[in-house]
Order: sequence, then structure tokens, then C-alpha cells
Amino acid sequence: MPFKVNADRRHHIPAQQHRVKNWGEYDAGLRARGSLTVWFTAEAIEAWRGAPCTTRGGQPCYSDLAITTALTLRAVSRLPLRQTEGLISSVLQLLDLDLPVPDHTTLSRRAETLEVLRPKADSETVHLLVDSTGLKLCGPGEWLVEKHGSKRRRGWRKLHLATDADTGRIVAALLTDKDADDGGQVGALLEKVEGPVASFTADGAYDRDDVYAAVTTRHPEAAVIVPPRANTVSSDAVETAPTQRDCHLQIIAERGRMGWQRASGYNDRALIEADISRWKCVIGDGLRSQTDGRQATEVAIAADVLNRMLELGRPEYLRIA
Repeated sequence: MPFKVNADRRHHIPAQQHRVKNWGEYDAGLRARGSLTVWFTAEAIEAWRGAPCTTRGGQPCYSDLAITTALTLRAVSRLPLRQTEGLISSVLQLLDLDLPVPDHTTLSRRAETLEVLRPKADSETVHLLVDSTGLKLCGPGEWLVEKHGSKRRRGWRKLHLATDADTGRIVAALLTDKDADDGGQVGALLEKVEGPVASFTADGAYDRDDVYAAVTTRHPEAAVIVPPRANTVSSDAVETAPTQRDCHLQIIAERGRMGWQRASGYNDRALIEADISRWKCVIGDGLRSQTDGRQATEVAIAADVLNRMLELGRPEYLRIA
């Protein structure tokens, strides 16, 4: 890839310079992301309390809307559950609304089975960018190692993201164990994506036959843009029925790796790296929940938060050098 190909002369390559064309709109969007303005519509007030059940047993006091609202504020503010309860109480008090406040135990219990709406792509066809990253689990910090000499390793889980290259929105998010391989989660990610996929772009870790099969089975017309490994050879049917990997190898042989990246559009994969960086800057690099169900809810709400922030304004860059 670029940093590998140009490793011997990397210090001679000048850094690219860009200018934001819509700075006024983007600047207003950045300020809006930090706004504390909160309001409740009449429909939200009416739907705050849980609907009565027709079966025997306890009745829910709070609707899914109330729990989702509280957990959303928790994700944005990076608060524990008890402080989230206090934040919701103060907001309702300032708005002079006579609504019950879900306590921290209710938030924890309901997060286990809460159904969060799936993110949707704005475009008819999706140019999918896929990558993964690690999220730490909450637990003993580094101070234990320094103070007590503890050798306990902190646990972590793997987050798989799929974003739309045209809009930057997260269209699918999947949380797996740390030992799960990236290529094996492609099918599960594609199941979460609504609508046709025009292209699938990922790094060299996804250069596997099962990844190509998973994409073409669900979206036969989709282009798989994955860099072949250095020791990859052409298939036996390269002369009669070349595969997509064979086409990539042919272009690389003619134009080199850098030429293939420009021709295939692989450079757009940098956008998914930016989304992962934005996730860790805004949401954090760890998971606050302990069980699998609550962690899945936490990830789904975090993806919705980032998509909402992106709707407030997105920069449009113009390269100037």
C-alpha cells in the first residue's frame, strides 16, 4: 500500500493540503453538536410512559423512547447510569415536565433487550466501506499495574463497521469477540444493510474467497475492491472466465499498486478510517456495559448518535496542494 511502496522515500513526499469549501455551514454544524438545547414534543411527552400490556405480569413504566433517550444522552455525555438518571431528572425539571424518571437499574435492565432502529442509507445504492477496530471493556485501569503490580490484562471486543462512502453514514455495526476474524463477519454485516450494494471496499485482511462469495451471493452486481495479497496468483480460469481478483491482479501488473488504487477507487477506504477515529473521539474507545445484549444496544445507539451529528454538517474538501 502507499506507505509500504514509498517507505524508502517517504520523507520526500509532501503532505497533501486541503481547504474546506463549505466552512460556514460546517462551522455551524460543529457548534450545533455541542448544543445543550433539549425539547420534548407533544408526541414524545405522550409516548414517554410505557403502553399497558395485555398479558399477565408487571407493566412497563417507561416506553422504548424514554429508555433510548436516556441512553443516548449517556452515550454523548459519557456518563455512568446513576449520573444519567440525574441528568434526565434535571432536564425534565428545567423543562417543567411532570414525567417519571427511569432509575439506573431500569436503564440497565431495559438496555439488555432494547430494540434500536437500524441505520439506513440515504442513497439508493450503497458504496460500502468496511473495517474493524477494538473497544476496551470497562474494568481495572492502568493504575492497578503501577500501584499493585497487577498483571491482569484488560479485555476488549471487536467492532465491525460498514459505512456509506457517499454520505459517510454508518449503515451497519456489529460487535463480536476479540478472536473473531474480520472476513467471517462480512455476511452478518451485509444482512444489516438495506438496499442494493454497488461496491464493497475493504483492506487486505478481507482478501478471502468466502468474502467474495458472501458479497456476490447477496449482491451479484457489486464490485469487490480488496487489494490482493503479495503472493496471490491468478485462478485457473483467468483466460476464459476471470474473477474480480484476476482483474485486480491484471491492473496491478500493468499500472502497479498505486495505479490500481486510483483506478479502482480503493483510496475511498480512508473514509472508514475517519469514521473509526470519529467514533473514538466522540463516543470513546471503550464499552461501559458488561453483558452482550447491553453492549449491542450501546453500539447501536452510538452509531445513531454519530449519524445524527453528521446530519448537522459535513465538510467538503478541496485539494489545493
